[in-house]
Amino acid sequence: MLHKIDHVGIAVTNLDAAIATYEALGLTLSGREMVPSQQVETAFFPLGDSCLELIAATDAHSPIAKFIAKNAGKGGLQQLAITVTDIDAELERLKAAGFTLINDTPVAGAHGSRVAFVHPKDTEGVLIELCEHSHNPT
Repeated sequence: MLHKIDHVGIAVTNLDAAIATYEALGLTLSGREMVPSQQVETAFFPLGDSCLELIAATDAHSPIAKFIAKNAGKGGLQQLAITVTDIDAELERLKAAGFTLINDTPVAGAHGSRVAFVHPKDTEGVLIELCEHSHNPT
């Protein structure tokens, strides 16, 4: 079951500079985290019941680096993440409904979560990230 917007992912070319920008906007950084499975470093800013996630590539061949390259070397809105209760069941449901999955099985995400992505060609051009946290969503 889909619960809420978990976070909005924004690809950035320079994480430190982007953090400074969002802090200047008045947001408070809650932490940074390396996510080796995605070849990124992230920074999270809580905003209401959701978060803004800044995402910087740690490898030139990572999906984020490719996204930035496709966007004329600039970052931008990269994903919409949605909290789910049972990611395995959601992946099966979406696959049965004909959605193209980037991940057939969940991978490790930030904060100990399990994540999987739905291809943007089936979702009006928006990359959807499903997030299952080890605790119950609120």
